[in-house]
Amino acid sequence: MPFVKPPELCDCVLSSSTDNLSELGSKEARILPQGSVLVSCIGNLGKTGIAKVNLTCNQQINAILPNKNKAMPEFIFLYCRSNLFKAQLNGLKSGTTVPIVNKTRFNSISIPLPPLPEQERIVAILDEAFAAIDQAIVNTEKNLANAKELFDSELNRIFSQKGEGWVETTLGEIGRVSMCKRILKQQTSPSGDIPFFKIGTFGKTPDAFIPKDIYEEFKEKYSFPKKGDVLISASGTIGRRVIYDGKPAYFQDSNIVWIDNNEELVLNEFLFQFYGACDWNPSKGATISRLYNDDLRKIEISFPSLSEQKTQTAIIVKLRKHIEGVAECCETKLAALEELKQSLLQKAFTGELTGKKAEQELSHASRTKLI
Repeated sequence: MPFVKPPELCDCVLSSSTDNLSELGSKEARILPQGSVLVSCIGNLGKTGIAKVNLTCNQQINAILPNKNKAMPEFIFLYCRSNLFKAQLNGLKSGTTVPIVNKTRFNSISIPLPPLPEQERIVAILDEAFAAIDQAIVNTEKNLANAKELFDSELNRIFSQKGEGWVETTLGEIGRVSMCKRILKQQTSPSGDIPFFKIGTFGKTPDAFIPKDIYEEFKEKYSFPKKGDVLISASGTIGRRVIYDGKPAYFQDSNIVWIDNNEELVLNEFLFQFYGACDWNPSKGATISRLYNDDLRKIEISFPSLSEQKTQTAIIVKLRKHIEGVAECCETKLAALEELKQSLLQKAFTGELTGKKAEQELSHASRTKLI
């Protein structure tokens, strides 16, 4: 017996689950029949699904069991995906940290029910329109994936070259693995003179600061990045890159490191692009990935002359901008398609999807296949 949990609700059809109850457990559980509409009512409110088989669920999900003499399950499912329903649901939530809608409040939600023939007509229109929209979403996501694959392929082509004029070595040979001196927790504060970037705020907004005198002392006595050095994350999400801009700032030891490279061999801008294509192969800890200094030193790199490094970097930057443009266009299209779904739902459940207007909306949705 499928046992459904909230993460499996994604406005979808439910015919199976990652977890199943045993035969004994199924005898004790409340069975939801085919056609039940499930709604998450704790945490991420309003995620829905419609059962195509008998199943059960946990207590974070409320279920609607439509009376088929009055309501089509598919009609109820579509209504629960609308902003009209979600507005009602959010208006009933309680809880300060985790929003919750209990069963009593959930049962007070009103659902408009036209006659069954009208429900059937609306479901047919929306099913056909959503099929066209979903296909357009698939096509757009495929275009985006193809663009990213092309970019990754070009990066691999550039950085896998081992021809004449290219030097083959390791990162440990082109510079020393460096990091800032350790800052103790008691040396930081929520506000202050110098931003202190930890692994969680690296490349983002700092939430800790250190005194200026410590910054000046440690910068003078110990390892500290030069303007233009490429800082990389060595814990958690490995290989996030930030070019140090030279402004006063300090960086968490061991979690944020850099190669103190000689720019007469490898330009920082070339190294930055290389890190974007690098296979870090980090050591796996019990709960978190870690890029140890020895891991970093052993990474192989090949590079051409300085002039060719500039040429290859320019190619990568131009291609990256193109891919970013494609990604932005695709994201705009995906947002527009989701908005179109909500527009159709809004009109369907406010009585606007009738006659010629329905035909126009359906025609509009069908044309999304061309996107």
